[in-house]
Amino acid sequence: MAAVDLVEYVAKSLVDQPDAVRVEVHEEDGGQVIELTVAEDDMGKVIGRNGSVAKALRTLLKVVSAREGQPISLEIL
Repeated sequence: MAAVDLVEYVAKSLVDQPDAVRVEVHEEDGGQVIELTVAEDDMGKVIGRNGSVAKALRTLLKVVSAREGQPISLEIL
């Protein structure tokens, strides 16, 4: 569950309301889908300008995915 912990840690570090951060994992097509939910006011902080923060999070997940040997994707809800 290193990927889930990573997403949760980074998201809680970025937002103003860390108690509103929710991370859920679903198995799908032989891989994991991590769903990240944050407060509506913090959505921009998690996505970033032009999606830069979300892209960086997905890049980190690619590294974890390669180490674990199974595909991992991130959905920000």
